[in-house]
Amino acid sequence: MNPYYLAIDIGASSGRHFLAHLENGKMVLEEVHRFPNGMVEKDGENVWDVDELFAQIKLGMKKCGELGKIPVSVGVDTWGVDFVLLDDKGERIGNAVAYRDGRTRGMDEEVYKIIPEDALYARTGIQKAIFNTIYQLMALKVQKPEQLAKAETLLMMPDYFHYLLSGVAATEYTEATTGQLISPETKDWDMELIEKLGYPKKIFRKIVVPGTVLGELTRQVQEEVGFNCKVVEPATHDTGSAVIAVPTDSDDALYISSGTWSLLGTEIMQANCSPESKANNLTNEGGYEHRFRYLKNIMGLWMIQSVKKEIGGNLGYGEICEMASGCGIASIVDCNDDRFLAPANMTEEVKAACRETGQQVPEGIAETACVIYNSLAKCYADTIKGLEGITGRKYDRIHIVGGGANAEYLNRLTAQATGIPVYAGPTEATAIGNIAAQMITAGELADLKAARKCVFDSFDIVKYE
Repeated sequence: MNPYYLAIDIGASSGRHFLAHLENGKMVLEEVHRFPNGMVEKDGENVWDVDELFAQIKLGMKKCGELGKIPVSVGVDTWGVDFVLLDDKGERIGNAVAYRDGRTRGMDEEVYKIIPEDALYARTGIQKAIFNTIYQLMALKVQKPEQLAKAETLLMMPDYFHYLLSGVAATEYTEATTGQLISPETKDWDMELIEKLGYPKKIFRKIVVPGTVLGELTRQVQEEVGFNCKVVEPATHDTGSAVIAVPTDSDDALYISSGTWSLLGTEIMQANCSPESKANNLTNEGGYEHRFRYLKNIMGLWMIQSVKKEIGGNLGYGEICEMASGCGIASIVDCNDDRFLAPANMTEEVKAACRETGQQVPEGIAETACVIYNSLAKCYADTIKGLEGITGRKYDRIHIVGGGANAEYLNRLTAQATGIPVYAGPTEATAIGNIAAQMITAGELADLKAARKCVFDSFDIVKYE
């Protein structure tokens, strides 16, 4: 029996447990547990219910044991930037506040009083997003300094779950880079910057890289799930794992990790922290083997998810996508406008944006989705032009991975808008990349190149031109 590996992939709207093993050189993926996730309001804050999430992590692991498919290792990945603080007893301080909470409003200006925006980008290479860890910590410093004063440890979200599983507190590199406090030169915490900002240096734990074995499950977790296994760091940022699973051997490939967010970019070996890069709002997030995910954060299918919830009724995403493809509305909105980050009503916000710019106002789910899909494709095309101008490279293919790879209409629009062939799949790229990192650690896959070939051979890839 070939060994099993377990990826626990937690996104902003749901979490899944995937078991995988190799069979005749191909990766076989099996979903064993799925659970909902989402922000909840507590104490006037938008927060993640991390206690419930950890209960679901253990429940899914228990199911693996019940199936008789005990993994040799487990790794957790999540979204970026969010964190928890622990006190000297290892207990959580306050809530696990979500990045869409309003606490960071105005905190960019507080940071820029200490380090100007241009200098901050030149130093970190990370694009400005008001929810980055650097601004969340400033919100704590200004609004709840007592929490920072009590803190002994800061753990990013997947690091916290690994800590609960293994008892080991460490910070994984790809996740940490999203927060804008890591030096692209040293690949470590920028302690000089942290000290300037007035954040307690002691809370920042040792940086570890994907493939690091943290240890085994704690005795308590073993008793609850019914088995023991290793806890291995994947690329714990979901996009970091998804990029591992991009099935390409081309140095001139682009990827779009398409889900709640659309992350469009390429891989580079040295960070580009130039003013031109900053002007294009490009970011240099850490990747596997200390590569850089040179990319732009685009609002993504969050807009479709919101509209579906508001006016989509029982329609599935595939049905909405197909309905949109039959519409003739040509209105375009700026997907990256902050107005779409957390509006009270996404449908009304899209209508308002069209109305304000003198364009046709969409009516109903099909037209509203059509506007969003067309807007995303245009945003992709504009971003690629900017990337080509900065890197001096022409890209010969776009790999769309993640759930958005199923959006056929958007894939066709993207190929048309960019003039570049689109290869869609795999849809579960994050879990696949998570598992690939574990398999490389175990020696079942030789390296990143072998992992990507395995992905190409194992999963359906659809081409659009």
